[in-house]
This record gives sequence, structure tokens and C-alpha cells, in this order.
Amino acid sequence: MAQKIIIDTDPGQDDAVAILLALASPELQVLGVTAVAGNVPLPLTLRNARVVCELAGRPDVPVFAGCDAPLEGTLVTAENVHGATGLDGVALPEPTMPVQDRHGVDFIIDTLRAEPPGTVTLVPIGPLTNIAAAFRRAPDIVARVQRIVLMGGAYFEVGNVTPAAEFNIYVDPVAAAEVFASGVDLVVVPLDVTHRALTNRAWVETMRGQGRVGAVVASWTDFFERYDRAKYGHEGAPLHDPCAIAWLIAPDLFSGRRINVEIETEGRWTRGMTVADWWGVSGRAPNALFLRDVRAEALFALLTDRIGALGRA
Repeated sequence: MAQKIIIDTDPGQDDAVAILLALASPELQVLGVTAVAGNVPLPLTLRNARVVCELAGRPDVPVFAGCDAPLEGTLVTAENVHGATGLDGVALPEPTMPVQDRHGVDFIIDTLRAEPPGTVTLVPIGPLTNIAAAFRRAPDIVARVQRIVLMGGAYFEVGNVTPAAEFNIYVDPVAAAEVFASGVDLVVVPLDVTHRALTNRAWVETMRGQGRVGAVVASWTDFFERYDRAKYGHEGAPLHDPCAIAWLIAPDLFSGRRINVEIETEGRWTRGMTVADWWGVSGRAPNALFLRDVRAEALFALLTDRIGALGRA
């Protein structure tokens, strides 16, 4: 039976690839997509989520508008990485599928109340604002979540938006702190993993030959690789968010350990830091499976197979 998931996202080219992977995978049943402000403001993440669903041939997937700002403070965005639209790299038609009437937070709450307890996994691959807002508004749903598989944070790789903080956590550290303290079973896909999942020219050109969807993915990759090559000196770019979806499909591709992770919300230099107790020095109880490594070649083979099938459909 397919795993029921809700994707919470701020597309972003890598978010878009993650959504495509989920929609191409029979192991997963995407109940809905909730958009959140992050890589770009909410009107654009909402547009982009619908663009991707239509690209995948899945306009039936309901898309909801979530929160347009973090729980506290001012929104930080990343147009310098993803471009002005968030999906720069190729011109795609404006979406025609509707935005659902309900707020994304209400959809999360209603779905968790309607489905049997322990059967819905939340997959936030952007800031955790929508998830924390849902938990605040409806504490009864926390115990009904099967697990949360999130992309965010770092330990050995430290930060990509400040010296201490990864972008998704930094945008709304208050939300992240509340989600990490919620007691829900967490799987964390940090920069430590995603920086081992670097694109390369051979893979990009393979994707370019995989029909229309593959060609779009190749174009997106061409665009966002330029930022990571300049920043890190890498040959390619890390595919952050698809790793969260890939863990759901093939967890054996990844390795890590259960540790305690806390979120710094007040530090002058460290706000948004994931304080990952990898060596168990704090004595605090583990609250997350914190991944450390990925078999990158197998990951990219999975992406080629699944997204390539969309392109040939």
C-alpha cells in the first residue's frame, strides 16, 4: 500500500524535482501540496507548485496556499539562488489548475483528523511555518502524524545562508524549534547528505534526453548549478529536497543515526542553527534520525528512472 504524504514546499528548482519524484513514484500517494513562503514569496511558490503538478500530468493533485511569512520576524528569500520566479531556467506555461479554497494549514489539520492515526507522513522541504502553525492551532493532530521527513539543517557542513544556519531552518527557526520539540518521529535530511548528492554533466545530459519533463529538469539544473559552482567550487549542485522524497522510497540509500537535535532561536551569530548532538554529549534524549550519507550514484539512478518515465508518458 502506498504511503500517504503531504508535501509542504517552497519551490525552488530542487523542490520541483522532489515533487516530480514523488508524483512519479507508486510507493507514494500525494494527498496534497501545501505551499509556504521561502525560496520566493508565497504567490510564486504557489504558482510554482501548480506548474510542477501540471508538468507531471497531475493537475488532480490539490495545491493549497499556506503561510506567507515566518511565525516571527521578516521573510528571507533566495532569489539569488533560484532566480526571480524561483523556477528560472526554462519558460513554462502559467498554471491553469485551481488553488484550493482552504488554507494549507487547515488542509493539514483536516487531513490528519480524517485519516487513521499514524498513516500520514508530512514532508516539509521548505521552512517549517505551515507545520508549526498546524500544530499550534490543533495540538490533537500531533499524535496522529506517522512521521515528518524534512529537508533542513546541517551538522558537519554547518550553514549555507549564515556560517551556522541552513536556509530552511533559518527562515523560520521558531517554527523549526516547535516542530523539533513536538515529539513527532523526525527524519532529518541535512546539508551533510545533500552536499554528497551533487549533479554532474553526464546526469544532466542524460535527463535532457528523457522527454519533455527530463529536459525541463536539465534546464533547471543548468540554472542553479551556476550558484553552487561559484560558491563552493563544486562541479555540480546539491539536489537537496529530492533526498527527502528518495528516503521515503528507498531508505537503504541513506545512513545516519538517532540523535538529539535542538534549534537555536536566539543566538547572535547562531540563530537558525541545528544543534545536532551527533556524539551524544548533552545527555538529551534522541528526537530525530539525522542522516549523514547517501549512495549518490543510486540516488541519481532512481531520479533518472522515475522522472524519465514521466517524460516518456
